[in-house]
Amino acid sequence: MKILGISGSPREEEVSGSYRLVEAVLKATGLDYELISLRGKTIGGCIACLGCVKDNVCQVRDDMAALRAPLLEADGYVIGAANYYSGMNALCHAFLERWYQFRHQEADALWGKLAVAVGVGSMSGAAVCDQIETFMSYNFVETVAKVSGRGAASCFTCEYGESCAVGAPVMMYGEGVKITEEMIPDVTRQATVMAAAAEAGKLLSERLRKGYDRWEVTARMQEVMMERFREST
Repeated sequence: MKILGISGSPREEEVSGSYRLVEAVLKATGLDYELISLRGKTIGGCIACLGCVKDNVCQVRDDMAALRAPLLEADGYVIGAANYYSGMNALCHAFLERWYQFRHQEADALWGKLAVAVGVGSMSGAAVCDQIETFMSYNFVETVAKVSGRGAASCFTCEYGESCAVGAPVMMYGEGVKITEEMIPDVTRQATVMAAAAEAGKLLSERLRKGYDRWEVTARMQEVMMERFREST
């Protein structure tokens, strides 16, 4: 079994809370995994061209094409993104929009798989986790756990954080703040968050190792979507 981890944050891996939290979940599974960062990749959003309808292969040529095989081959997913304006960052959103290529004519390549959603924001990543879960449900993938952590707002490293009245440091600590390394949020120093990541990884691993019924999960997720559609009409 193999897990595919996706860090949707555009930040460099060593400073990305999303990357490190996704990595923590993956390591906790004890299974083989591949971790891919979307940083630096060119992935546009779905353009609704319907070029994928006949064969479930996206016809837009960018870096998403190389991610198709890993998505199909994985038994489960750990997907993380950064919170930008109370929603996931655009690069990860575009990546998940392009999963539309897997949805046509009862294509079941992803149906019934399992996922963990990871969100990191300057205050909370919960909204991002919820969005990732929604994307998963559209593909009948079950989100077995959500892990939210606090990351460092860019204001801490933009060089104006100590003087900008509307920046995170001043708003959080008041005028005259002197930024120190200790006050910059870091998911790896958040014990409850790291514990949640470890538990999420263990849960994902346990579900996969037990040889769960993908079609049972598919049926349950289809009902979730049908209920959502019923509520919207």
